[in-house]
Amino acid sequence: MEYITGSCLIDERAAYRNGDKIFSGDKILSSLYQHFNWQYPKFFKMDNLSRLGFAAAELLLEGWDAGAYQPQEVAVVLSNANSSLDTDYRYTQTTKDIPSPSVFVYTLPNIVIGEICIRHRLKGENAFFLCAGFDPALLTRYVGHLLEAGIARACITGWVEWLGESFKAALFLIERKETAGAVPFTAGEMDRIFKTSMPCE
Repeated sequence: MEYITGSCLIDERAAYRNGDKIFSGDKILSSLYQHFNWQYPKFFKMDNLSRLGFAAAELLLEGWDAGAYQPQEVAVVLSNANSSLDTDYRYTQTTKDIPSPSVFVYTLPNIVIGEICIRHRLKGENAFFLCAGFDPALLTRYVGHLLEAGIARACITGWVEWLGESFKAALFLIERKETAGAVPFTAGEMDRIFKTSMPCE
């Protein structure tokens, strides 16, 4: 059986880990970087989507025993609705003068997966899906197949979206072992956790 052994959500207002609010403030990504003292200068060269995914993965995997897996045993499967459109727009703006190669390299949504994999030395299966909205049923089917077929032993999955001033990341760590606080890996549980940061207080 598969379990959600960790989760992280970041939106414009706050960051949550395993359901608990752990940080809130303005300019949340740079504030998170400074607050948690991440030492990764490349962070500031990334596009918005990659910085968001990177930050969510940092919080999700803090304290995780990565040594329990070989690099090729950990998959990364992400999704969003607007691909890399935020960066595509910024790149288009640069073509009015001199096209920017440093922006162009981020004009694919799966680059965020690459940044996460480089940071955490992951070499497993990866995929990026475009969906009209967060689709936990799709992710549970796809990730469940990877784990049940032995293609992966663990997976980072979820939603990473940035467009204009609006953004949200919701990442989940899926493993085939039950740990303290773990919940079954189901579409319903993913949807419940995803809605943690939605205005309902």
